[in-house]
Amino acid sequence: MPIPATLQSLTAAADVQFNGSRPWDLQVHNRDLYAALLNHGSLALGDGYVRGDWDCEQLEELIARLLQAGANRPLSWSAQLKDLLQLGRDRLLNPQSMARSFIVGRRHYDIDPRVYEAMLDRNMAYSCGYWRTAGDLETAQRDKLQLVCEKLQLQPGERLLDVGCGWGALARFASDHYGVEVVGITVSKRQAAYIRERHGHRPISVAVCDYRQLSTLHPEPFDKVASIGMFEHVGRRNDRVFHRAMASALKRDGLMLLHTIGSAETTHRTDAWIDRYIFPGGRLPSASQLCQGLEGQLLIQDWENFGPDYEKTLRAWWANFEQAWPSLRDDIGSDFYRFWRYYLLSCAGYFRSRQGQLWQLVLTHPGRLETYRSWRPSRTDCSTDALQTAGNPAATAG
Repeated sequence: MPIPATLQSLTAAADVQFNGSRPWDLQVHNRDLYAALLNHGSLALGDGYVRGDWDCEQLEELIARLLQAGANRPLSWSAQLKDLLQLGRDRLLNPQSMARSFIVGRRHYDIDPRVYEAMLDRNMAYSCGYWRTAGDLETAQRDKLQLVCEKLQLQPGERLLDVGCGWGALARFASDHYGVEVVGITVSKRQAAYIRERHGHRPISVAVCDYRQLSTLHPEPFDKVASIGMFEHVGRRNDRVFHRAMASALKRDGLMLLHTIGSAETTHRTDAWIDRYIFPGGRLPSASQLCQGLEGQLLIQDWENFGPDYEKTLRAWWANFEQAWPSLRDDIGSDFYRFWRYYLLSCAGYFRSRQGQLWQLVLTHPGRLETYRSWRPSRTDCSTDALQTAGNPAATAG
């Protein structure tokens, strides 16, 4: 079929061509793709790429251009109707209910762990690195973990709650360098097993539970609380429930750090392909939505945005995965390569477009009287020597 006028207009606005000669142009192998894009939008774009219906050398640049041109809107009447129905379902039902909160653990985090071991840094940090002074992924993730710990003002002997603890990167770092006891919670059985196996000799414990079960499992409040890359799964209907749970888990004079992807604009939809295959039920907050959820629960003491660092992180993950692919191909299957490439590089394009943000907030109870002093690292703060003395008053005395 010929290229529909709607698609031609959209790609022209994005300076993208079908079967063009530039590295961000789509090379179409199946002309059925055009009708699918009109009716199913981003879901068809991702599915078509995984099937091999089209290719693109610079996938992240393509996605960034399309997003900047507004390609994430419904492109046909049928697509608009589906969008409205989805919005209605989200308002009537809770896609991030406690019963559904474990789906993302099974679908995304419980896949073959060799995928994550291949692409992540040695600490297995699966969230945005901090590239302010870093030149490689390992350093960027180490600097991010130090940034979190310094913003939390961790001290030896304190108890830290790690909400959505992943594979234990923060727990291990905070325990080793700051002398704290860490309690982690996750919705992934595989992540919990990994932490128990690798870090069982440290003062680190982990539970497979939803944040709404915290008060039952751990009724005693914590000195500090961190939530890194988990708030994206909460959903706007549950914002106040989440912040209320965090406030209950935090001592009155304690500190909480919230690290989350955010949206530059308020939206009631998420990318259909990501929602179906990667993070089911995930919803990204805008700044106004985040503030509305916090109001009356916790106070914002500090807010830092380093969204462009996520593109660098995602590209580094893809480079690691691509290098390791020959050792994974036979066991995981050749289709996974295109699936994973589309996931990582389309997300990189999302951050390149600047629609995607990465926020770190420091929060406190409204009754905390002590003034919070924001912490940002200098080049010397990110050195190995600085880490050896971090959180250890005796090492800096005199």
